[in-house]
Amino acid sequence: MEVVHFKGHRNIRALHRTTLEITKDGYLTPRGDCIIGIMADKSLMDFKPSFKRIAQCNSSLIVTIIAVRGLEPDIVISKGSQELSYTDSRRIIIRKSSYVTPNTAGIKANKAAIDIKRDIINALREGAEGIAIFIALRS
Repeated sequence: MEVVHFKGHRNIRALHRTTLEITKDGYLTPRGDCIIGIMADKSLMDFKPSFKRIAQCNSSLIVTIIAVRGLEPDIVISKGSQELSYTDSRRIIIRKSSYVTPNTAGIKANKAAIDIKRDIINALREGAEGIAIFIALRS
């Protein structure tokens, strides 16, 4: 399990239909419509080797719980892949597609930024702090 803390920002729109991103970057422009959080305290490179080993199996599932204090969390389910490298030092991206880059945490996800509960997105847009809990499961 990996826990990532992040902050909201007034430019969070979360309208992207195929990806969802959390970044260590301290700023966000309106063009970053897949980003749900900035100033993350971890990137994929920081995830434990034990997590990466499971996530890098084609048969694994990655469950991501996205939460903001006082609101019901949202859950994103994606798949692992032997192609995932978990080497990016800034970004964590979950994708609906099977496209893989060093910043990809999971593929074939059931949700993207636009699918995240709007009360969570609205709270993040108002500057709330968020948490993402990543759980890698062998299936």
